Amino acid sequence: MSAIGLKKVLVTGLNSYIGTSFKKWVEKHHESKAILVETIDIKSEGWKEKDFSVYDVVYHVAGIAHIKETTRNTSLYFKVNRDLTIELAQKAKNSGVKQFIFLSSMSVYGVEHGMIFRDTVPNPQSSYGISKLQAEEQIMKLKDDKFKVATVRPPMVYGENCKGNYPRLASFALKFPVFPDVNNKRSMIYIDNLSKFVSLLINDEAEGVYTPQNKEYVNTSELVRNISDIHGKRVKIIKSFNIIINFLVNKSSTLNKMFGDLIYDSNISSYKSEYCVVDFKESVKRSEGYGE
Repeated sequence: MSAIGLKKVLVTGLNSYIGTSFKKWVEKHHESKAILVETIDIKSEGWKEKDFSVYDVVYHVAGIAHIKETTRNTSLYFKVNRDLTIELAQKAKNSGVKQFIFLSSMSVYGVEHGMIFRDTVPNPQSSYGISKLQAEEQIMKLKDDKFKVATVRPPMVYGENCKGNYPRLASFALKFPVFPDVNNKRSMIYIDNLSKFVSLLINDEAEGVYTPQNKEYVNTSELVRNISDIHGKRVKIIKSFNIIINFLVNKSSTLNKMFGDLIYDSNISSYKSEYCVVDFKESVKRSEGYGE
């Protein structure tokens, strides 16, 4: 194990966005230098030969996401998101690692519209969500006094060079002169805020299930307006499409992700230490390559 006061963290996913962002954030912002991060590629079988005993924490971020689900790739979700997670957690425990942090997802709730509360029971509807929840359930069985398990279920994660819905919206904001004026709310978390949150879990040797998010809910129209303003573009937010949008939101998963409401109750996202180090407007600037 590492020296007293220093936490050695192994992040799975050599080129993962969240993993590499966490490493960069720790190296830049962790003033005490109390966390030392290494990353590992787990696409091949080589990780099975790696000595985990020198690490205090394994932060498992690697997984299958951002690909269209089909009947052909269903088994891949379970092989990677569930089975690999269980193998890694078991190896970590057997090696004497003290804490295993698993990056799960808001998708485990199976909720596509509305608010998620503390007592909302997970009921995933996709292979992605089901595989994540099954992994959660199995690794929780491994926890004991010497092996702590923390599960993080973030909403949409965004930041510079991220994947997913954010870059699609950014592209739209820069290409089109008009955008629907929708009054929706989405839970999101900026990558630096997530990195800060995970660093707190490591420092506190925390365990349990966590649902971090930005302090502010995000309105899609306001997000598009902010992106266009940053680039000196003018996008006109209009209500003309609202009736059509409202009708189609419940019929299209893609439109629902863009224009529907999906939020965590703010009460379930608080932590004993502040982790939202970047506010919404600044986070959009940084996501677009401006700011710090």
